[in-house]
Amino acid sequence: MSEPITDTVATPEACFGKDAVTAALADHAAVKGLAKLITDAKWDRGELTLTVAPETIVDAMKAAQTAGYNFFEDVTAVDWYPAAPRFQLSYSLLSHKLKQRIRIVARLDEGQSISSITSVWPAANFYEREVFDLFGVPFAGHPGLTRIMMPLNWEGHPLRKDYPVEGYR
Repeated sequence: MSEPITDTVATPEACFGKDAVTAALADHAAVKGLAKLITDAKWDRGELTLTVAPETIVDAMKAAQTAGYNFFEDVTAVDWYPAAPRFQLSYSLLSHKLKQRIRIVARLDEGQSISSITSVWPAANFYEREVFDLFGVPFAGHPGLTRIMMPLNWEGHPLRKDYPVEGYR
């Protein structure tokens, strides 16, 4: 039986904020690898979340790969409407060798685009299309950013919080 994926670094119960997390997890591969790109961080319930500026997302993904994260799991979005920035993109990565998972987060205002990470993680293609289709977040440089779940003539993005419950009429 294989070992469960867990964090192998001795860590505190929880810490919040870039300075607290980088001090407490100084030996963590992701913290070391992305140190120059992190704008905020959180370690809670055994999960590491690193926030980066949207314009550095491709560099952050390359740094995570270099740090040993070899598997792209997912990208999804959260609509924080009416708060600003409105959208939060959460990228989940895994290192089989280190037996660690991390979440990299970027926050965007409505109308702001973010670079596609398909040049680093080709598997992100369909996940980015899903986020575009359901939330309306544009990915600059995506090889084929078209709807994937809703019909091509569908108006709006159904997972936005300001989308009418019964659709547009």
